[in-house]
Amino acid sequence: MTDVSFVALAAGLIIGLGAFGCCIGIALMGGKYLEASARQPELMNALQTKMFVLAGLIDAAYLIGVGIAMLFAFANPFVG
Repeated sequence: MTDVSFVALAAGLIIGLGAFGCCIGIALMGGKYLEASARQPELMNALQTKMFVLAGLIDAAYLIGVGIAMLFAFANPFVG
């Protein structure tokens, strides 16, 4: 395999594992939100606001990984 194929493999792993982690994180957060809102319905609005802020942060971390993978794929600093 050439160096370029390793970069493509690494970019795929960065995007794939980042997406997997993002999905797991949002699923756990959504489940905990539903549990918390079922226990204390009066806090639902405050919890929903915090849940959306955290969902944005989780997605931002994934998109940073996508940006790094695109950097390696298109402007690879490791290729001579």
